[in-house]
Amino acid sequence: MTETPLDRDALQERLGFSTFIAFMGLEVLSADPAREEVVMRLAMRPEFERGRGSGQWHGGPIAAVIDTVGDYALVMLLGRPLPTINFRVDYLRPAVNTALTATARVRRNGRTVGVVDVDVANDAGALVAIGRASYATG
Repeated sequence: MTETPLDRDALQERLGFSTFIAFMGLEVLSADPAREEVVMRLAMRPEFERGRGSGQWHGGPIAAVIDTVGDYALVMLLGRPLPTINFRVDYLRPAVNTALTATARVRRNGRTVGVVDVDVANDAGALVAIGRASYATG
């Protein structure tokens, strides 16, 4: 862990360093280094739809949210971006006409590998997807 973990505002600023991540439009709701947890929200946009006009989220943006929010949970602690080693997604139910809230919890912040679990919920609080990602920390 860095001497001073990054706060919500610092994480929000760093999201803008990547053109793709900035395009997604993630909003950092909270960053809690003591709990090793980050929460971000993403509004639905037509670019994220599975089918034009359906209001249903395509799985690709959901996967990108899981990878990004998981990475930034470790960025909060380490102060630098990390390459993804691997991640998986389980889609649990369709997300339709809703924003998504992703909660990332660090499970391991090791010398060479970090592991993060991410829950993605709709506006009603129902899980729409879960993911686990590993990142190179060394």
